[in-house]
Amino acid sequence: MKFYSVGGAVRDELLGLPVKDHDWVVVGGSPEQLIALGFTPVGTDFPVFLHPRTREEYALARTERKVARGYRGFAVDHAPDVTLEDDLRRRDLTINAIARDEDGTLTDPHGGLRDLQARVLRHVSHAFTEDPVRILRLARFAARFTDFTVADETMALMRWMVGEGEVDALVPERVWQELARGLMEAKPSRMFEVLRESGALARIFPELDRLWGVPQRADHHPEVDTGVHTMLVLDHAAGQGHGLAVRFAALTHDLGKGETPQDVLPRHIGHEARSVRLVEQACERLRAPTEVRDLARIVAAEHGNVHRALELRPATLVKLLERMDAMRRPARVEEVLSACAADFRGRPGYADRPYPQADRIRAALAAARSVDAGAIAKATPKGEAIRERVHDARVRAVAQALAD
Repeated sequence: MKFYSVGGAVRDELLGLPVKDHDWVVVGGSPEQLIALGFTPVGTDFPVFLHPRTREEYALARTERKVARGYRGFAVDHAPDVTLEDDLRRRDLTINAIARDEDGTLTDPHGGLRDLQARVLRHVSHAFTEDPVRILRLARFAARFTDFTVADETMALMRWMVGEGEVDALVPERVWQELARGLMEAKPSRMFEVLRESGALARIFPELDRLWGVPQRADHHPEVDTGVHTMLVLDHAAGQGHGLAVRFAALTHDLGKGETPQDVLPRHIGHEARSVRLVEQACERLRAPTEVRDLARIVAAEHGNVHRALELRPATLVKLLERMDAMRRPARVEEVLSACAADFRGRPGYADRPYPQADRIRAALAAARSVDAGAIAKATPKGEAIRERVHDARVRAVAQALAD
């Protein structure tokens, strides 16, 4: 048996990046041999084993043959006579098809080193077309390696795959997994740019794809185009290091503008309600986690009110906080404010501008939460509405705090 480090570990080491995980390919071995050496089998679709000491993954060299539609439709061969070159040939991108043996010698049959130096994302072979997940993976790599471009022939291949309906065979859970990982990369807008250019975005996230070409008022949005604005907002949220829920809320806050009637453009009256409906629709289709969906729904509904916080009266501020369930979940209010600040600053010339609306809402929330709802409930005569009394007390507390 021979062991080779492959994939991301070799790629990142060659790029001078930290290596988080090592993946290994075993050539000339069998499951029985690895088990005899103390490896633990964990693979389901093909033989993968955990090293007895490092717990790193070791996979038998394998080839794949397409037998059905979708990313699971493969027959796998992992016989001992499968070579390293056979294994590398089935990989997605040339930069991921480089192997290093135990002596440090590189095996690079597909020009991965050349493409690393040229900063190009290029498919290894026509086998790329057999797995539609590879479109999502390539787009995610574009978001991570921000100075890499997609080879023209690879983009053409992805467009062909979309036209052949391969993307339509993707299961929602796998789409969400790749989108979520891409959202957490350095510049997530590049993922959506690649997906849009290939035509895949219209298939997997049509609510988002519709935003490009939709105009907004230039006095509020110097960038004018709603899709461009959305990408600026997303990248600002990423640049601030926000978590997945905030980034997804930044991505989806204006989905309703894609359905604004042509005769009222570039205004978008009532787009918030449309955005909420489309957020719910997209999250259900993509199987997005509940906490991600809930934050996106709140930001879609309330970002306009948060932007107007300096103009809102105490009673209106309290109603806003109550709609956000802010008394029970104050941490989520911070996530809402982060997404709204990204929306405000995701415009040319606004990146470093102050956002005092956030401080006003924080002050209102602190005052509202200082009200002892339990004491009010005990002191309320039977038959009178406790909720209204608590609400009125919160309004008075907020009014006093803002006056001070």
